[in-house]
Amino acid sequence: MGMLDGKVAVITGASGSIGTAACEVFAREGATVVGTDLRAGDAPVDYFIECDLTNEEEVARLYRTVAERSGKIDILFNNAGIALPADQSVLDTDLEAWNKVVEVNMTSVFLCCKHGIPYLIENGGGSVVNTASLVASVGSAASQIAYTASKGGVLALSRELGVEFAKRGVRVNAISPGPVETPLLADLFDPSEKSRRLVHVPRGRFGAPHEIAEAVAFLSSDRASYINATDFKVDGGIHAAYVTALDE
Repeated sequence: MGMLDGKVAVITGASGSIGTAACEVFAREGATVVGTDLRAGDAPVDYFIECDLTNEEEVARLYRTVAERSGKIDILFNNAGIALPADQSVLDTDLEAWNKVVEVNMTSVFLCCKHGIPYLIENGGGSVVNTASLVASVGSAASQIAYTASKGGVLALSRELGVEFAKRGVRVNAISPGPVETPLLADLFDPSEKSRRLVHVPRGRFGAPHEIAEAVAFLSSDRASYINATDFKVDGGIHAAYVTALDE
């Protein structure tokens, strides 16, 4: 028996590394998995709906379609996001890059919560997990200012919604991964930039997508019934580290 048996989950960013891993874990745990992204990937889903999550009409249609097709919605994993090479120091990042990152990373979460949470309430409650980031609460000298600000917004939004909807049976949490070994990270960081970050990781390695997905599945389940409005860090201990030597 899986910890998500009988649940209907909508996972955004389902074609990315963490999204695909989440679809795999949710399916293993018994959920009906609905994946959504701009285009289909290899995620094992019960069905997939293409959606531009920055378009309010498309987002509203997404959740309406899921509710009509599956009969209910129990879980929202709002995971879609981007990081751009043009997003650097505040001194160097142009407004176009800023607006694009904020729109995809934060406005999409706002829209998914706005149009998805009513179905959870209608169903008697449920769980929302929004993907924030370690940088929402820890500053980085190797800056990605729009990414950091957008994830900080996701963290604050999640806390506010968790408090607002608690008495209506809806839990809202943010998950804050540290650096995760994905193609996106490989495209963003050259070896020297990766080393600058890796030195701070007590585990001596970056996280894997499935490690984030396992944490999301737990937060989404009834086993986490008293966890609400929190920042759930899955970062290998980076936030707690003062100095970590390169060698053991």
